[in-house]
Amino acid sequence: MSTATFNTVANARASLAALDASARQLPNPGLLRQPTLRQEAQSTSALEGTFGPLEQVLGVDADEEPTDAAIREVFNYVIAAEHAFQWIDDGRPLTVGMLESMQGILVDGTAADTGQAGRIRTTQVVIGSHRGAHVRDARFRPPPPGIYFEDRVRDCIDWVMRSNRAIDPLIKAGMAHYQFETLHPFNDGNGRIGRLLIVLQLHLSGVLSEPTLTVSPWFEARRAEYYERLLAVSTTGDWNGWIEFFAAGVGAAAESTASQLTDLLQVQNDLKSRVRAAGLRAENAMRLVDYALAQPIFTVRNVGRHLGVTSTRARTLVGQLVDAGVLRQYDDSSYSRRFAAPDVLAILLR
Repeated sequence: MSTATFNTVANARASLAALDASARQLPNPGLLRQPTLRQEAQSTSALEGTFGPLEQVLGVDADEEPTDAAIREVFNYVIAAEHAFQWIDDGRPLTVGMLESMQGILVDGTAADTGQAGRIRTTQVVIGSHRGAHVRDARFRPPPPGIYFEDRVRDCIDWVMRSNRAIDPLIKAGMAHYQFETLHPFNDGNGRIGRLLIVLQLHLSGVLSEPTLTVSPWFEARRAEYYERLLAVSTTGDWNGWIEFFAAGVGAAAESTASQLTDLLQVQNDLKSRVRAAGLRAENAMRLVDYALAQPIFTVRNVGRHLGVTSTRARTLVGQLVDAGVLRQYDDSSYSRRFAAPDVLAILLR
């Protein structure tokens, strides 16, 4: 490893440690997992060519099925990631079966929801080709399907789970990401699952106690170089270049996520101060502030269901927080009247 790469990895580890320290200080870390996860969903999907405006993704109610095809595909990532996080939090190891389950959730109800969904691919795929082109003209050809291929996928996941103190967890995550993308285990969703694996690995290894890291915005902004760096490992064995690029991205993502968590926590405190200043000391008013952080755009019906109160009480609570300057009506073309905490949205959309 070159000196430059070593330094980049060291800096990234320091940034990850700072992010973890920030997450450990949160009174309810899971509260801020949802908005950061939705940001990741939007960016990681955009990297693969599926674009859904972040505001629309932030406004999806978890209990309702999106009607827009692109938004549904983006939100499928949120559901798949939550499934993966719960799997890890339950103390279960990463397995090929778990990844197959994630992939099935990811493509549910999309054009990729075929007989190949939720299973290791049984057909050849190519990367960097176009319709009608010959396979040999593709930019990259992952391994062909078969028993040997399936064994390689299992070996990759087994290696991820194997403890190895000789390899820094961040470097190991970068190596595993390359290997996963090179194998391309599924007919669709490999990039999104591979980037989610970065966060899962860092969580499993203890580098991150809370999986709030959003890695894809940085890589999305450098999409061409991201793919070039991955390809260069296959064509010229440039591991140094890939690991340095990967570590720089994860480090920058950790700094950005830590800054956002700090700002969201400050906003949470400020909004609760406004609630108290308005004389609204009821517990449900404070819970509504917390809900506005986890679900930045919502309806009165969402509030009633989440807080477990009647529609009348939910409408009163929302109205009181609008009068206190905590919430405002969110103007869009939706048929339902929605609300948002503008201070929260300003941080998430910057």
